[in-house]
Amino acid sequence: MTDRDDALRRELGWTGSEETDYEPDTGPTGPRIPPPPPASRRPPVDYLPPRDNPRPATPDQPPPRVADEAPSSTDSDDTPPEPMREPDRPRTSFREPQAPAPPPSHDIRPPAPQRPEPGWGPPPPGPNWQQPRPPALAPPPPGQPAPPPPGQPGPPPPPGQPGAAPRPWPAAAYGPDARISAPPPSGSYADRIRVNDLVPARRTPPQRGWRRLVYRASFGAINPGPSADELRQAELEAKIRGALRGHYKVGVMGKGGVGKTTVSASIGSIFAELRQDDRVVAIDADTAFGKLGSRVDPKAQGSYWELASDQHLDSFADVRTRVGNNAAGLFVLAGEATPARRRVLDPAIYREATSRLDRYFSISVVDCSSTMDSPVTQEVLRDLDALIVVSSPWVDGAAAAGQTMDWLANRGLTGLLQRTVVVLNDSDGHADKRTRSILAQQFAGQGQAVVEVPFDGHLRPGGVIDRTTEMSQATRRRFLEIAAILASHFPTHDDRIRDRG
Repeated sequence: MTDRDDALRRELGWTGSEETDYEPDTGPTGPRIPPPPPASRRPPVDYLPPRDNPRPATPDQPPPRVADEAPSSTDSDDTPPEPMREPDRPRTSFREPQAPAPPPSHDIRPPAPQRPEPGWGPPPPGPNWQQPRPPALAPPPPGQPAPPPPGQPGPPPPPGQPGAAPRPWPAAAYGPDARISAPPPSGSYADRIRVNDLVPARRTPPQRGWRRLVYRASFGAINPGPSADELRQAELEAKIRGALRGHYKVGVMGKGGVGKTTVSASIGSIFAELRQDDRVVAIDADTAFGKLGSRVDPKAQGSYWELASDQHLDSFADVRTRVGNNAAGLFVLAGEATPARRRVLDPAIYREATSRLDRYFSISVVDCSSTMDSPVTQEVLRDLDALIVVSSPWVDGAAAAGQTMDWLANRGLTGLLQRTVVVLNDSDGHADKRTRSILAQQFAGQGQAVVEVPFDGHLRPGGVIDRTTEMSQATRRRFLEIAAILASHFPTHDDRIRDRG
């Protein structure tokens, strides 16, 4: 082919093989399309450019590329050249068919990696070529860690900087997955059904005061509930009704004239009224003509000697004929009341009589003698679980009560002292409030429980203590507090082998 043919081939944009009988398709008649720019010729595969002289630029070849210039898509050997398409032009005749629109491209494959052309780039290393040394690293500034040596991984960047690992989500900020079912609760179905959650609680109606008046006037429609004083009283009564195992014996001591027998009968009646499932007995252990029988039941005919000598006490009915009782349910074993037949109570008779009572009575209240050194008092102290020391709210009565407690401490009965209640009994109603307060602070400073009992005309000397409801409200509250303190020391296990000292 001649140079003219080559020029015509370049003008028409034909790049196919050079056959002599090949004629390019000029297309339908119409305006001439400007030819596209000529494609660059590729050098042969075995061509190596000289190292010293740069590659000369020819009219048919483009100048050499710069190293930073990215290779064009026409230089890739793997990607085929995109077919040429003529731009849209108007048809010159209605017989000329309209060129169909190219189909949309749905190829989402990433472009193939570009490979450099052979012969381009830096020259290959020679036989004397050496790996260049990395530049020396400057020492780190003070306060910063040194960089790792080449070829070893460095420490991870701190959080918040580029390249740092993402922080894990806090697990505590999210609850359990709702799709994961919770394990079933333990226990039976009957245990999980609580009556208190299903049945509404019934409010207790008031028993006294304006609250009771409103409740009755509204026929129960308005129930203001019990007052704080009533709730406190209900709490004390609940403590007195607490569980009891075995027997429980309470001794009452004090000098003559301080109301020792009155306190014994009142405390026994409180226990008998509130613990009707248990039998409560008051025992007169005063050897100086005790009056406990006359304060509880003046008609009581039995005594220590009849009870200890009876050989046919096979049931409670047999014991019932030897003791008396009051309306509160308190039974009493009276002492020697007739001076004509004076019989001296000794420890053996006391031990035999009380051992028979222990078979049928759970709680015993023992009215002790005023003489602490008597043999009977010594026998009583060996078998006590709690003690009440009665004192008058005057200096002489308080001094006698203090001597009693010192005597118990010198005998080594410290355990009994911890279960002792000091009662300041105003038996005549002439006690000074300031004196009572000072005495209460002095006894309480020694670690003792102290209760002040006010004067009550119903508890006058010589009268019969039948029911505690006949007492004044303040007096009954004080006896409830004394009984609640004693009940806090109830044994919760069998007391047959328990040391009572």
